[in-house]
Amino acid sequence: MHKFQSLQQLPNQLSKSFVTGLNLLSLATAIPVVRGNDTDRHALLQFKAKITGDQLNIMESWNSSIHFCQWIGVTCGRKHRRVTKLKLRNLKLSGSLSPYIGNLSFLREFDLVDNSFYNQIPQEISGLRRLEALHLGNNSISGEIPSNLSACSKLILVDMSGNQLTGEIPSLLGLLSNLKVFGFVHNSLRGNIPPSLGNLSSLEELGLETNALSGIIREAFGRLRNLLFFSIFENAISCLVPVPMFNLSSIRIFDIGENKIQGENHLGHGREGDLNFLCTLVNNTKLGFLSIFENNFGGEFPNCISNFSSTVQGLAMDENNILGKIPDGIGNLINLEVLVVVENQLSGPIPFNIGKLQKLKIFDANINFLSRTIPHSIGNLTELTELDIHFNNLQGSIPSGLGNCKNLLLMDLSSNNLSGPIPPEVLGLPSLTIVLNLSSNDLTGELSVEVEKLKNLGTLDVSQNRLSGLLPKNLGSCVSLEKLFLEGNLFEGPIPSSLSSLRGLEALDLSDNNISGRIPEFLVRFGALKYLNLSFNDLEGLIPSEGVFKNARATFVEGNSKLCGGIPELHLSRCNSKTSASTSLKLKITIIVVSSGVTLVFSIFLIIWFRKKKEQKPTTTHVENSLLQLSYQSILRATKGFSPQNLVGLGSFGYLYKGILEANGAAIAVKVLNLLNHRASRSFLVECEALKNIRHRNIVKVLTAISGIDYKGNDFKALVYEFMENGSLEDWLHPSVGMNKPEMMRNLNFFQRLNVAIDVAHALEYLHHCCETPIINCDLKPSNVLLDWEMVGHIRDFGLPKIHSRDKLNDSTNESSSLGLRGTIGYAPLNMAREASCPQMAMCIAMRLNSIFEIGLTCSTESPSERMDMSNVITKLCSIRDKLLRPARLHRGI
Repeated sequence: MHKFQSLQQLPNQLSKSFVTGLNLLSLATAIPVVRGNDTDRHALLQFKAKITGDQLNIMESWNSSIHFCQWIGVTCGRKHRRVTKLKLRNLKLSGSLSPYIGNLSFLREFDLVDNSFYNQIPQEISGLRRLEALHLGNNSISGEIPSNLSACSKLILVDMSGNQLTGEIPSLLGLLSNLKVFGFVHNSLRGNIPPSLGNLSSLEELGLETNALSGIIREAFGRLRNLLFFSIFENAISCLVPVPMFNLSSIRIFDIGENKIQGENHLGHGREGDLNFLCTLVNNTKLGFLSIFENNFGGEFPNCISNFSSTVQGLAMDENNILGKIPDGIGNLINLEVLVVVENQLSGPIPFNIGKLQKLKIFDANINFLSRTIPHSIGNLTELTELDIHFNNLQGSIPSGLGNCKNLLLMDLSSNNLSGPIPPEVLGLPSLTIVLNLSSNDLTGELSVEVEKLKNLGTLDVSQNRLSGLLPKNLGSCVSLEKLFLEGNLFEGPIPSSLSSLRGLEALDLSDNNISGRIPEFLVRFGALKYLNLSFNDLEGLIPSEGVFKNARATFVEGNSKLCGGIPELHLSRCNSKTSASTSLKLKITIIVVSSGVTLVFSIFLIIWFRKKKEQKPTTTHVENSLLQLSYQSILRATKGFSPQNLVGLGSFGYLYKGILEANGAAIAVKVLNLLNHRASRSFLVECEALKNIRHRNIVKVLTAISGIDYKGNDFKALVYEFMENGSLEDWLHPSVGMNKPEMMRNLNFFQRLNVAIDVAHALEYLHHCCETPIINCDLKPSNVLLDWEMVGHIRDFGLPKIHSRDKLNDSTNESSSLGLRGTIGYAPLNMAREASCPQMAMCIAMRLNSIFEIGLTCSTESPSERMDMSNVITKLCSIRDKLLRPARLHRGI
């Protein structure tokens, strides 16, 4: 019985034991989870403790009030609640890396890009055995690359570009068999590239550019069959190019520029065959960009390049000793976007077939021995943004077909033997924004009136030619000019008063001409002018003593025997006092006569205005200097009775119509206010007040304002603007069905978008800092940015602009309220430059986009005192535009 009872109790005992076991097992498995969670939490807090700068207060969320998996930048796994990702990219953090980071044993992605971390990478990072991606780029990390990083065997990506790393690349990193991206660009690494990197069979990108690496390119790299990107640009590599490298059919970008690679490359025979090795790339159907610039390659330009795959988008072969001609077959590379062969010994003509390269954006062949004429086919390159062929032996005339290159930003044809007149089609290229340099040729004729279309040009240089005639008044329309060089020609007559609008000039050279008359007083007011050369002309009269004329090192006036006065350092004779007295008397008489005439005309105008007011007829209030006198009837006829076909837009307080004036056929834009909206009248008054004294090239010009009654006896108010042919920026960024657009409306390219942003910034700077009463635009958005036929941006419709006194403008509270409560809220669309198909171009534009986003964020900070000044915005945007076309960048295919 006892045995039977024992057998009966056995299931109960087993059940109790089983439950107890489960509890113990549960407890046993729970303890590591708790400990693991505590370990991760403690590691994160130690990471936070090393943070010394936190401008955005990111670390405030890292506290005990919420679970650490909810902290900003932290991602945990669903199952174990362990940290799997730590992403704190571009959050303005600074500090050193805590060694406790090595305790985040479940971490798969670690991203601290674009911050200010410093000091060394802790050795404990080797504890991250599950780590797959390590992003530490664009910081200030120093010291050496930890060799025990090789313990992180699951790494797929390592990018530490843009730091201050020193020492050699550890050979143990060759054990990372899963690695696909190896990036250490822009550091100070030295020594040899270890051959063990040839064992990284999965490697797709190897970026070691801009370091101090030396030694040779290892043949072991020929085993990297998946390699797409190879760049050792700007190091001190000196060797032969190993043959196995050219058997890598997968490679798309191969950049060995700015090294010391020279000599026979196994497939050549000394200097004469140095470039024959390039012929081994003919069968590479994935090659995208080839850069071998700034080495010691010699020999003939190989014809086999004409047989490269049509996938090639960039060739950079500059700063070598390459001889021969650019082959006619270059036209076969139909997808080529960048061709740079600067500073070689190339001779012969520019091939006619270059006109087949319909996608070519950059053609630089300066400092060679190219001869004959510039082929007319070059006018077919409608996508061209930069043409630089200066310092060659080119002859003949400048092709008028260059006027078809509507995207050109820079053109340099200087230091050749070009002759004949400058084609008006070239001077009429409104896209030119950086440089137009035609100096040191044999050009003749006059500067045509088309020069007025260069409204966005920064530098104009036509010096050292045989140009003649008067200095064109139209030069005053080139309001963006910073440098104007006209010296060494046959120009005559006075310096036109229209040049007074060139207030941004930094350098002006009119020397060695036949210019006469007096030195205009407006040059004194050019605050940016740092260099002024008026020497060897026929100028006369008194030299001013203010502005740039106070600096004898910046002002040159020798060779003008009729000049007098000025500062003693100029060593000129004193002016005749009688002449000065006579001149003063004439000036006083002129002022009295002109003042009397103006007073009389103004009095007559007032009498006529009051009479019209009494008769209750539609009256026109004219903006200062307006040339239009329009009535309600003339506006009615111009818009065809405010026909729906003429309606081009709807605003907050009215309707916008296109009109054609009967008198001269000119196009105008008419904003008719909807007076049923009680705020419309206020909008009209405020906008008239804001615009009455505004004169700026990037603000839509108000031609006149009309206030009266219509034919039904109702109140009527309208503003008349100059018409913008290309509509609004909104139309181009987000075209909508049913709007009256040109049939072939195309997308804006990156440079056009950037130029429009600079135009808008110029307008805002003027409103904020240059108006007598500062004005803040409260409704800036793409639909209120208009584009003229030259794609120049103009802002309109201030959305009840806030007009400040200088004191209030400096009050951060007032400024914040005015900006925060008016206009369109939360509208800031920006598109990526997807049109940049060249990988290097896309990479560079992406970097510049990041800089542009940073400017936008800085301008949008909550505290007005921390926002970037518009003058600084303009400087930074212009710098971004210039960097995109710096020669050093172009060498790399950008």
